[in-house]
Amino acid sequence: MVQAGAPSHEGVMYTAHFGLTEPPFSMTPDPRYVYMSERHREALAHLIYGSGEGGGFVQLTGEIGTGKTTLCRCLLGQLPPRVNVAVVLNPRLTDIELLATVCDELRIPYPPGTTSRKLLVDVLYRHLLDAHAQGQRTVLILDEAQDLAPEVLEQIRLLTNLETPTRKLLQIILIGQPELIRLLEREDLRQLSQRVTARYHLLPFFEEDTRGYIRHRMSVAGQKGPVFTEAAVRQVHQASRGVPRLINAICDRALLGAYTQDEHRVSSGTVSRATAEVLGHPPAARLSRSWQWAGAAIAAAALITGVWVVLTHGQIRLDARHALQGWSRPAAVTSGSAVPVPAATSPAPPTAGTAGDGQQVRAPASPVQETAPTRLGLLLADPMLPADKKSAFKSLYARWQLDFDGARNNLGCERGRAEGLQCLFKTGSWGKLRRFNLPAIIELTTPSGDRRYATVVALSEAAATLDFGGRTYAFPLSEIDRYWEGPFILLSRSATSGSAPILPGTRSRDVEWVKQRLAELDGTPVPARNRDLFDDELRSRVLAFQRSRSLLADGIVGEETLTHLSTGQHDPRVPRLWGAGP
Repeated sequence: MVQAGAPSHEGVMYTAHFGLTEPPFSMTPDPRYVYMSERHREALAHLIYGSGEGGGFVQLTGEIGTGKTTLCRCLLGQLPPRVNVAVVLNPRLTDIELLATVCDELRIPYPPGTTSRKLLVDVLYRHLLDAHAQGQRTVLILDEAQDLAPEVLEQIRLLTNLETPTRKLLQIILIGQPELIRLLEREDLRQLSQRVTARYHLLPFFEEDTRGYIRHRMSVAGQKGPVFTEAAVRQVHQASRGVPRLINAICDRALLGAYTQDEHRVSSGTVSRATAEVLGHPPAARLSRSWQWAGAAIAAAALITGVWVVLTHGQIRLDARHALQGWSRPAAVTSGSAVPVPAATSPAPPTAGTAGDGQQVRAPASPVQETAPTRLGLLLADPMLPADKKSAFKSLYARWQLDFDGARNNLGCERGRAEGLQCLFKTGSWGKLRRFNLPAIIELTTPSGDRRYATVVALSEAAATLDFGGRTYAFPLSEIDRYWEGPFILLSRSATSGSAPILPGTRSRDVEWVKQRLAELDGTPVPARNRDLFDDELRSRVLAFQRSRSLLADGIVGEETLTHLSTGQHDPRVPRLWGAGP
């Protein structure tokens, strides 16, 4: 097996086979190969803005291999020359060792072998004061911060007390895995947590990002024609779960595999074999989730075992659905209606738009409205259910009164751009989706790991209405939660001429639009002077707005804040999950 991300001599040979100038998926850092997804750009904007703040902490978290170190390198390349940076890569240090390391990074002299915490803090303080007097700022970056001991974190917090009467002298950026989030939730670290001024959690790529990432790296390496088939790209994304480091390893091994088979295209089968070599086993999409369903499967098997075998017209039918909680088969379905699903026999089935637990939800008009609740698991297992991503996009665009040709608009999001709509790829909870108040595509995963897609078209406190290719079903949120882990896609009407994020200090017409929207919401008039300047007053108002919507309160007008500002308007053309709308 080839070491992941470290091409061998054979790897060099496959470059000539595919007409490449160099291996495109090497793990060695090369700025030419940096690919910034929308999430990475947003995370970098948070880091750049945070590094310019007057003290405190900025927190960047993400799973292993999602690109945190790459972002750190990009940050170092974009900081102005009058910013001094200390980078600590090894977090397994005592508090005294950490202070010494910071002094070493900033080239601050101190007595060799000292173990005096006070001495190290004093020389660091004098250095920071001198730098401040010369108009310089100092930033400390701590990588793998989840491995910092609590007493070391407390010492780091005390460093933010180094200040002048008007300004903090040290800005600290904490970069770590998700464990860092839980670490800072500890009661004894609450003072540090309260000083975090900006937080961002970096998520893996969506499928479109994976496609763009592979295309970008192959292009830089000199690709003349397509090498990875579309099915292979989907397989790479599924196997890697959108983690860039795993994408590199799998793609590199797949190219080598195709070379050894004398193939000039990488197929999904080649990717599957490469995945088995890189990961040591075939990709298991939801290994942990399968354990959750083991008990349910055993119980279902016990029920099915007792089902009567019914012989009708020479055919053997297992009426298993009747055994599952007393459900019976529905009556015949007329042409054009949904695939038959079980109908409740007792109590009486709720009407359309009513969840299985009796909770009333607002179900918008639809070509077909199912009037009976159904087990979502049985529905998702139906191979005839239109639950692919193209069907979901068609349903989503229908909510915006737009047609969608899945063949022509193969990426889904392209269709909306001509209408001033943009796709937002988010991960969150029902509460977050409810605050957006916009229809959204959600990704559902079956116990076997298959991905299915539905469009949420109505949402109440206890239930949601899902649209599958024009057929709608209402389910309790707890039922959907068994299959949904948080990713969703929604459409938002672009309200500004530029792109998010809009940072403090910016001067543009977009800033003027933000001020006007906030004035409409809170009744505060837009000042006559500097209407287009993102000043401190506007940042305070943005912070207040973000807190009121339970958004990340960082004072930056990113895409999520822009969407909430836009959807707050009473526009009858905008579909809603609840309230007024088409």
